[in-house]
Amino acid sequence: MQAAKFAHPNPSFYVELKKRINDYFKTTGQPMTGGSRILSKAIFLVILLVVLYTTIIFFTPSSNFISILLCMLLGAVASAVGFNVMHDGNHGSFSNSPIVNRLAANTAEFVGASQYMWNMKHNVIHHAYTNIDGIDDDIDAEPFLRMAPTQKKYKMHKFQHYYFWFFYAILHFFWTFISDFKKYFTGKIGATPIKKMKLRDHIEFWVFKAIYYGLFIVIPVVRFGWLPWFIGFAAFTMTAGLILSIVFQLAHTVSDTAFPMPQAPAYTLEDEWAVHQLRTTANFATQNKFICWYVGGLNFQVEHHLFPRISHIHYPAINKIVKQACKDYDVTYIEYDKMYQAIGSHIGFLKQMAHEDQKAA
Repeated sequence: MQAAKFAHPNPSFYVELKKRINDYFKTTGQPMTGGSRILSKAIFLVILLVVLYTTIIFFTPSSNFISILLCMLLGAVASAVGFNVMHDGNHGSFSNSPIVNRLAANTAEFVGASQYMWNMKHNVIHHAYTNIDGIDDDIDAEPFLRMAPTQKKYKMHKFQHYYFWFFYAILHFFWTFISDFKKYFTGKIGATPIKKMKLRDHIEFWVFKAIYYGLFIVIPVVRFGWLPWFIGFAAFTMTAGLILSIVFQLAHTVSDTAFPMPQAPAYTLEDEWAVHQLRTTANFATQNKFICWYVGGLNFQVEHHLFPRISHIHYPAINKIVKQACKDYDVTYIEYDKMYQAIGSHIGFLKQMAHEDQKAA
């Protein structure tokens, strides 16, 4: 599928918005990266991940119930590392140092995901063409889930707002054992070819996969046997999958977000890129301090999509600037005050997709 083309209006909303954001950083004198705040959070989360893993493997509690709870907690902390460390590192917003950003991005490898494939899927495709069916791989869960009005509807979809929890729970497993390899061997993410991998990229892909499987399969199986490993790993991977899925889906697949499709023959969209991002993206629970801390600012998804190279540490501050600009330019801004409201909207969206007829692409 050819790349979609965005409108270029004059005056441009995005040009004005960038000016206001740049003025904010000039006035405050702050760097756009995370600085010591994100570094201290990263160190805490990585140490916690290591401590939990070491406790489970080498200082295993006598209680099976506690062991399973620790495996679930490991999945929750692994997700937090992804949200707070890997995500900013991959966007180059963790640090001013490219080396530090690369190290932060590579934490993805230790929780099972290929940093290279994530960068292509997320940074290159999803951020550029959000919610465009046929390009944005994040809304492609066919045939099990219908995530856009242009996708084919199957009979089983009338139940998808009930069974989606299962598919979200297996996301991490699917990602680390199937999806990365499918992208690697086909050379594509959906219909989009990935950037040609260098020798270093191939070596890193296989070495890090071997390390992950060694840490999360070989060592636990040797220590405990197949059945205890399976139970513990299921608790870990399903917790991580459920958390990762919910956080990312609440950002784009809710009742109020749009799913624009480019129009032939030039494959153009009616909005400029920034307005497209605002129409296809939603915030949630931005006043909840724990959620803001835990999800690495990904509940400020609007600000993240507009300014992905700005660290999530700054999202609460620039949130006010973006809202004011949207008000001045009469641009839609989508936000849910509470997380349960966003979850309810997502479930409502899935129910809507289960009954709405397919629209022409």
